[in-house]
Amino acid sequence: MAENTSVGAGKGMTIAVLSMANFVIGIGAFVVIGMLVPLGDAFGTEPGTTGWVLTAYAIAYAILSPILVSASGAMGRRRVLAFAVTLFGAACLICALANSFTVLLAGRVLAAAAAGMVTPVAAAVAAGLSPPEDRANAIAKVFIGMTLAQVFGLPLGSLLAYEIGWQSAFLLVTALSVPVAIAIWRVVPAGLAFQAVGLGDLKKTLARGSVMLAVGFTATYLAAIYVVYTYFAPILTSGIGFGPAEISFALLAFGLGAVVGNIAGGRLASRFGSVPTLLVLAAAQVGWLAVFSFLPTSTFGTIVFIFAWSTMGWSFVAGQQARLITLLPEAPSVVLALNAAAIYVGTAAGAFAGSLVIAGYGLGSLGIAASLLALVALGNLIASALISGDMPRGGKLA
Repeated sequence: MAENTSVGAGKGMTIAVLSMANFVIGIGAFVVIGMLVPLGDAFGTEPGTTGWVLTAYAIAYAILSPILVSASGAMGRRRVLAFAVTLFGAACLICALANSFTVLLAGRVLAAAAAGMVTPVAAAVAAGLSPPEDRANAIAKVFIGMTLAQVFGLPLGSLLAYEIGWQSAFLLVTALSVPVAIAIWRVVPAGLAFQAVGLGDLKKTLARGSVMLAVGFTATYLAAIYVVYTYFAPILTSGIGFGPAEISFALLAFGLGAVVGNIAGGRLASRFGSVPTLLVLAAAQVGWLAVFSFLPTSTFGTIVFIFAWSTMGWSFVAGQQARLITLLPEAPSVVLALNAAAIYVGTAAGAFAGSLVIAGYGLGSLGIAASLLALVALGNLIASALISGDMPRGGKLA
């Protein structure tokens, strides 16, 4: 079922606008990390309680994204995207005007619901506009906005919160959402052909073990990375004596690596195939993550290592999504929404696993633990590829 209007703008402009939408969503999600202290001061909450602005967002996204994407499956893609970006801006306005912590949390849950529709639908649109051999590259371009938001969201939130006030960060996201929603309506083609889906398709997808095992790779892969990344600052501080300036450079290197990896991953998957690319990346993480238990003493060497690790780590995004679309071509938005939910499950699981490792064995063991979890992710991928039948055989890239 499609909207019955004209053709719309070219593919390149459409993908650029979809990337802008992801940038706004990403800024709204990550901006909070840099202003937890001002938020705690404003509402009189302890750090553990204030952290619920992140936790509530993650839980709401993981639960609501598959449900809302499926429930809106009969609506035109342009209509869903424009509505969801507008809703995201409104949710951030609620956060800016919140006079209690409860209202702030409600705004964050609403923002997560809106974000859960934008990101997977944008990826599905980009894939639908591209031939199969170029899907990973197109998805990677759409996700450039999200990775750029990772680079700028945290420092921007901190700067605005401390210099102007925490409300200004939310108001900025609201202001950015308006032109992006208008651009979506004007640029994204209104006559896109797509397979209408509903909640029944979500139920069927959840019952397909092979597809859910493939989605599970996202969760296990990111869990391995976030065992380390969640405790990035303590590892660098205690391991090689990084101060605030060095940690800022390390975070910048990680963010820039994510941008480069996102682009490179799309090209690699388009060139060599999704499964071969993912196999190499997952195997590489087994070795790279272990290094965090034996960090080099050179500041420059550590920064370079972090950039390279992030580049390789985030190269999985486009290839994984392109693979999932191939496995479930009749309901791409549903499987991408489940994949988006798996991202939050994986990051939360990694953070929790890291806390257990620290409690039992100390910070120095996080790299080894993450490496072992990356081995689990590699096994997950191999099992999934064997069951789904897309494992490369005889040297032929799938």
